[in-house]
Amino acid sequence: MNTNFGFVRVAAAVPTMRVADCHYNAEQVRLQIDEAIEQGVEVICFPELTMTGYTCADLFFTQALQQSSMRELEALCDYTRGKAIIVLVGAPLQVDNDLFNCAFVMSDGEVMGVVPKVNLPNTGEFYEKRWFTSGRAAREYLPGGIAPRIPKIELWSGEVPFGTDLLFCTRNYAFGIEICEDLWSPLPPSTQLAIQGAEIIFNLSSSNCIIGKHIFRKQMIKQQSARVHCGYVYTSSGVGESTTDVVFSGSTYIAENGDILTTGERFQRENTMIIQEIDVERLRTDRQRNTNFTKDKAGHYRHINVAPIEREEEFTEPIHRTFSTTPFLPKKGKEDQYCMDVFSIQTNGLARRWEHTHADTLEIGISGGLDSTLALLVCVQTADLLGYDRERIVGVTMPGFGTSDRTYRNALQLMKELGITHREISIRDVATQHLSDIGHNMDKHDITYENAQARIRTLILMDLANELNGLVVGTGDLSELALGWCTYNGDQMSMYSVNAGIPKTLVRYLVRYAAENMYGEPLRNILLDIVDTPVSPELLPTDADGQIAQKTEDKVGPYDLHDFFLFYFMRFGFTREKIKYMACQAFEDQYDEATIDKWLSVFMRRFCQQQYKRSCMPDGPKVVSVSLSPRGDWRMPSDTSCI
Repeated sequence: MNTNFGFVRVAAAVPTMRVADCHYNAEQVRLQIDEAIEQGVEVICFPELTMTGYTCADLFFTQALQQSSMRELEALCDYTRGKAIIVLVGAPLQVDNDLFNCAFVMSDGEVMGVVPKVNLPNTGEFYEKRWFTSGRAAREYLPGGIAPRIPKIELWSGEVPFGTDLLFCTRNYAFGIEICEDLWSPLPPSTQLAIQGAEIIFNLSSSNCIIGKHIFRKQMIKQQSARVHCGYVYTSSGVGESTTDVVFSGSTYIAENGDILTTGERFQRENTMIIQEIDVERLRTDRQRNTNFTKDKAGHYRHINVAPIEREEEFTEPIHRTFSTTPFLPKKGKEDQYCMDVFSIQTNGLARRWEHTHADTLEIGISGGLDSTLALLVCVQTADLLGYDRERIVGVTMPGFGTSDRTYRNALQLMKELGITHREISIRDVATQHLSDIGHNMDKHDITYENAQARIRTLILMDLANELNGLVVGTGDLSELALGWCTYNGDQMSMYSVNAGIPKTLVRYLVRYAAENMYGEPLRNILLDIVDTPVSPELLPTDADGQIAQKTEDKVGPYDLHDFFLFYFMRFGFTREKIKYMACQAFEDQYDEATIDKWLSVFMRRFCQQQYKRSCMPDGPKVVSVSLSPRGDWRMPSDTSCI
């Protein structure tokens, strides 16, 4: 695994354990450390009070248990010497006259720091305040702010940083620690830790299992990781704990910025472990854009440098994370709500503009392709929303040199079934005359030949809108804007662009969704045939059989790849190398590395060169998580060098 891409491999482990048997518990921890090292794990986290067990109750007061725990903890720490891993384990620790419930951070035979639990439950079946002191006792309030009262403690290896103000920093990332109940408190320590720079939070927990609690716990982890833009690694005590009054299930979760990346099986009777990668570069992007995510200057946090042993050989096994090949499409089970939300955004945006301009009509060019079909569906839904007659929508077919019988027929049938006004204005004669006027050879099928047709179509729509007191609705999509695959002052221009925030893969998905869920026969068949039609501007003559000869994806590349590139470049600002790495993982069964590299180069080149078309793009609603509007998400000079 190449750590330069910002992926940090972490593990949440649940060892089998015996209450108050510190030697046995330490042996299980060693086994899981070895397994984690074999899997290339960089940080492994164990449950709360790993060494003793959480349910020792008044045994925590006994010297025998405390001494056994510290003895095994020292041996375990020495076991980490020379090993390329950071280990987080829980154990009780006596400091002066107080007993703390602590997390120990160990690396290369040293304890790097000890973090005490802050929020101690004292209700229901848990009475931690009977045995432990809150970590708040380890700090004090001074006129200048909060400072550690017990900054360091004496362990077998010497003085060690102690307190709730510890931020552990490696060369590539920073992490913080909270313990179980801390997450459930009104102000979790992880909030301030994240603000101070912690990119990953580890939670050593011992949360019991009752009906429904694991669902609520999972929601809390998702929400906290989203709220503070962090990775969150959670592990809880397993079934080896005492069952006198409650049962523990060994819950494990690894989350990132609101998404649960992986979840472990509960109620396992053997050592279990989940492994996943946290993408700290992705987290940093969101934090950079969040202007409220600034350090609290009044708070004092100590930065503890942790330099784990470097591996002798680079770990090259594939990462555990998977990347969707369609990042703009809805997740399984959420299709209906997602699609209806998209249509609602588009239709309400267009409705507001239609009402505001007092236009009598909407003018839209209908080609029989995907983009114009989606735009027309939005126009129809908008008319219905406003209670307008659908005949106020004027669909214009403008056959040209490359119009195929298939798209022409679909365009006509689509408009008829939707009940809008249809106009047909051929551009063949006008385009021929225009090309002749500028001295262009009609046999030369170059960019002039193509763009002349696109601009003539826009001219017709604009003039027709003036004639009918109308509004020209644009049909171009987000992917075409990213690639600059549009004619400047041709299909690039309109009076309101309803598809400008919709990437091509989502356009196709929405049209198919509409066909299968919103319309009956025969409109369903028309829409499905449009979905299956090759994407083409139809500006070059058809082949000998009258079929589409000019296919967009043959020229600029597959849109599923380009939308993948677009998402990770715009949403997170990833480097070309990282996007390629992720694409190779996601599309390993579809495209080889050379193909991905080729089209990624095309994407980067075209994205940088075609900004001037986006700098003057018309209004249109943002729909997905990124937008290319120069008034919204994306401001970029038109003369930038290729990234």
